Amino acid sequence: MKKLLLIPALLLSSAVIAQDYNYEITPVIGTMIPEGNLDLDNQFLTGAEFQYNGFDALIKPELSFLYTNDADYKNSNITTDIYRVALNGVYEYKSNSLFTPIAKAGIGYETLDKHFADNKDSVFLDAGVGAKVALAENVALKLEAVYMLKENDRRWDSNLALLAGLNFAFGPKAQPVAAIPEPVAAPAPKPVVAPVVAPKPAPKPVDGDDDKDGVLNSKDKCPKTPAGHKVDQDGCSILADLHINFETASYKVDNASLPKVKEFADFLKDMPNYNAKIVGHTDSVGSDKSNQTLSENRANAVKTLIVKEGIAATRVTTDGKGEKSPIASNDTKEGKAQNRRIEAELVKK
Repeated sequence: MKKLLLIPALLLSSAVIAQDYNYEITPVIGTMIPEGNLDLDNQFLTGAEFQYNGFDALIKPELSFLYTNDADYKNSNITTDIYRVALNGVYEYKSNSLFTPIAKAGIGYETLDKHFADNKDSVFLDAGVGAKVALAENVALKLEAVYMLKENDRRWDSNLALLAGLNFAFGPKAQPVAAIPEPVAAPAPKPVVAPVVAPKPAPKPVDGDDDKDGVLNSKDKCPKTPAGHKVDQDGCSILADLHINFETASYKVDNASLPKVKEFADFLKDMPNYNAKIVGHTDSVGSDKSNQTLSENRANAVKTLIVKEGIAATRVTTDGKGEKSPIASNDTKEGKAQNRRIEAELVKK
């Protein structure tokens, strides 16, 4: 019964972070350590856990299934299959790292195909702690220790399950629909008073900014700068964000970004007096060393695609900045996505 002292510690938690996905499924394996009163040897477990995150609530519901094949009763030739199903409430600690602690508690039912040593089918209470360790954006290693307390013929017996599995999240949450404002009655029109016509001043010469780069046409030495490029005082490009973003720990350029690569390659074809340095950046997930390597791989992947579009390889160099130059906060999913980017530094020959 000393194991009962674990229950208060298992239920401690802080604020739960919002989930990015509606559903989680975790196939698990592990071992079950039974109390001595049950006369059972340690057991190998298989099973699965299903969690729903669609409710905007502190506790997320989880349905757990665990199965033991041919558990051995001690000092006998009897074996039994054991089935356990439980409904739990899951807390997740707020975490900005790859490691997310969890705690849960709930109620379940255990059934055996053969009974021995007063061990019977029964309801049980459970409580557990564990952690998720992120492996990719929607895949994590899940580790748990779950304590189960069941009633057996007027006595309380316990089991301790040690579980490990791969957690898969899917089904992105739908974004809330913006409320449509109620129409406001228009005020009654005021009487129209004929304006006093003043003589028009003589027109002044207009010096526009046709390519909208912030440099007036009269001073712009590069009058066809593409939208979004940073320019120098003469209106010539010095830095371009190629708007190519990557998934965490990936340097693969997806199909949706290929037109952006071609657009930049066409710019270099039209401006043969420019060379480009492709600079890769990452978010803060992972070590400094791995992020440095990842940023270099991202830059090299984009260079390869630019060269395939017909740009001489000697005109394109690469560099990686790792996680050192974020443009947004790494504390949010959106900020991390902005930081996983490619920029091009432009240099006149």
